[in-house]
Amino acid sequence: MPVPSALKRITDTTWELPVSYKPGMLVPARIFATEKLITAMDAGVFDQVSNVACLPGIQKYAFCMPDGHWGYGFPIGGLAAMDPETGVISPGGIGFDINCGMRLVLTNLTEDEVKPRLRELVDALFYRVPAGVGSHGFVSLSHDEFCTVAEQGSRWCLKRGFAWPEDLEMTEEGGCFQGADASKISHKAIDRGYNQIGTLGSGNHYLEIQVARPENIYNEELARAFGITIPNQVVIMFHCGSRGFGHQVATDYLQLFLSVMERKYGITVNDRELACAPFRSQEGQDYFAAMKCAVNMAFANRQVILHRIREVFSDIFGRDPADLGMEMVYDVAHNTAKLETHVVDGRKRALLVHRKGATRAFGPGMEGIPERYRETGQPVIIGGSMETGSYLLAGEPGGSETFFTTAHGSGRTMSRHQAKKMVRGQKLQRDMEERGIYVRTASWGGLAEESGRAYKDIDDVAEATERAHLSRRVVRLLPIGNVKG
Repeated sequence: MPVPSALKRITDTTWELPVSYKPGMLVPARIFATEKLITAMDAGVFDQVSNVACLPGIQKYAFCMPDGHWGYGFPIGGLAAMDPETGVISPGGIGFDINCGMRLVLTNLTEDEVKPRLRELVDALFYRVPAGVGSHGFVSLSHDEFCTVAEQGSRWCLKRGFAWPEDLEMTEEGGCFQGADASKISHKAIDRGYNQIGTLGSGNHYLEIQVARPENIYNEELARAFGITIPNQVVIMFHCGSRGFGHQVATDYLQLFLSVMERKYGITVNDRELACAPFRSQEGQDYFAAMKCAVNMAFANRQVILHRIREVFSDIFGRDPADLGMEMVYDVAHNTAKLETHVVDGRKRALLVHRKGATRAFGPGMEGIPERYRETGQPVIIGGSMETGSYLLAGEPGGSETFFTTAHGSGRTMSRHQAKKMVRGQKLQRDMEERGIYVRTASWGGLAEESGRAYKDIDDVAEATERAHLSRRVVRLLPIGNVKG
């Protein structure tokens, strides 16, 4: 696809649209990609990232990561940091699946030990971790207790016996965004979320058994620091978020912002999907508190899923999860807005950082990451398609330009509808099993939507993040078993 003629190449992996590209741009727009990736990006990326550059209070640049593709409001892979005093908060810059995120868990098992039990494992995980549209979890909660979960996140899980203490340490922000206020969420949102703790959901959410093979290790020292210590080690990765709860929170506040944005605050945007409110306004603060509730629900959701995974492995191998080495590497959030301190033009400043389909990637020595990772930088998890594998990376010092943010996945190359026209789910499942990947799915159509051909090459995306100094590759993880929503 032709790129805009105004797009200038700054480095091998940095491209810029100047403020003259579109009326109203307050800052340039920067896209990180190799030439191969930039020429394959859909036109919506250039349009959306330049629209983001017009938002009040935006600092330095509007960014898009190497996995960027068209999204709602922001491109997926979008990043914008706002001055909290003069800037806005926008649900379109966070996403509907608030705190959709990744969690990576170790085992001390090898591929040879797991292969004979693989079907049994995947079948049991499919049963214990409900997947698909409308799936309900095994945790029974009243509306009031769900509100407690939304305010406490993983801390609630620890009190209920669904977490080990060290799980919280290995979760971004300890598994709880402070300041969540359940009084700011609607009854409809609560009703959509209270029975979904411990569920994968649908779309691009998955639970995968993977192998770290020696030939796929890029940095042995970092791999050891992250717990990859034996040849052909088996790990578990899963990807899910706040389900219908987060979707309703975003919907509620988008409607509110559309009603007050121009009438009350005199803000106009190029795209209604960028509906926003001043961050310091009552509406902005209410959404920020409600968004944190969805963030915390997602942390609790992934924590309960981990509890179920540990149960399955323990049952099948007849050993305690601790004896199986089932410790967390890390849990990273996508789709959030956070107040963070970053250096801008030589001085430290508080910024409201919107990450939409993008991952925090703090570098070595930074506060906010576990002590054990202070020398290595934060673990970064970039999920690929269920056919091709995923990456474990580490935050880089060079990430300061993007407020220490990197890619979050492969990035789609076609719509779900288009993928379903090209791929049959049953045939894809058979083909994958012939290649050594056993898959269970809640929907044949959903499986077809997530075929490898619907995504960018994960190797290209991971390489681009490293070349752009956003995060460095540690190990490529190959799937052998998958539960798909």
